[in-house]
Amino acid sequence: MSKRRLSVNASTDDLRAQRAGAVLTLTIDRRGENNRLTPDALGKLELLATELREDVEVQAVVIIGAGLEYFSVGILNPALRASYSKDEIISLVRLANRAFDALEALPQVVICAMNGVTRAGAAELALACDIRLAADHASLSCPEAAWGGFPGAGGPYRLASLVGHGRALELICTGREVSAPEMERLGLIQAVHPADQLAASAAALAARVAEAGPLATRGAKRIMRARAEPGLQAARELSDALRHELEWSEDVEEAIAAHREQRKPRFKGR
Repeated sequence: MSKRRLSVNASTDDLRAQRAGAVLTLTIDRRGENNRLTPDALGKLELLATELREDVEVQAVVIIGAGLEYFSVGILNPALRASYSKDEIISLVRLANRAFDALEALPQVVICAMNGVTRAGAAELALACDIRLAADHASLSCPEAAWGGFPGAGGPYRLASLVGHGRALELICTGREVSAPEMERLGLIQAVHPADQLAASAAALAARVAEAGPLATRGAKRIMRARAEPGLQAARELSDALRHELEWSEDVEEAIAAHREQRKPRFKGR
């Protein structure tokens, strides 16, 4: 069994940061791979979130994908999974958990601008943000169950908190793609905007947040965070335990083989 550690370069351009006054914009930029969230991007996100906790000047953060088609296709898929050792996958999922938890715990208000397809780990990133906006052509999906897995970076807990137990299970267990209008109807997002206006709308919202009193905005977020934190911690611990069991299952190997052989997987539940 490989014990190779996951290599992370936190100076990457896969995630670009641009500051304008009290607003920081983070752009996922891996256009050759549909804005995949690389280990480098996740490492940089974790580092930036750690630094932002002590930043008294930045009051709002916007996260968006480069281009007009994809927010991000996430972190893993069956083909990528086959290129990593199991220990590296566990390390990668834990890195994503740390990055998304750190993002969610920021005192600043975090706005996700979903400018296109938002899939798998990218959906979990969006769920870790405070406010979500979407382009009118955007979609969201959690396809991990079709790959023999489950969203391992906080998705089940955060999704259920927003749309309820039954709807969250339906979306996770079927992997169904949700359109922007349905996302708004379900309460997953706060608004839908024309694709060419999304970035400007997110920036305008961030500017309005940044103009408000920071004691008020940070205090309100802190109160809401305190309400959810105990449940999230227990869910995170269970997710980590189940993820370790999942990675060494026959079902994961079957998912990789099925993808390689271009057939439907035959899962056995072991």
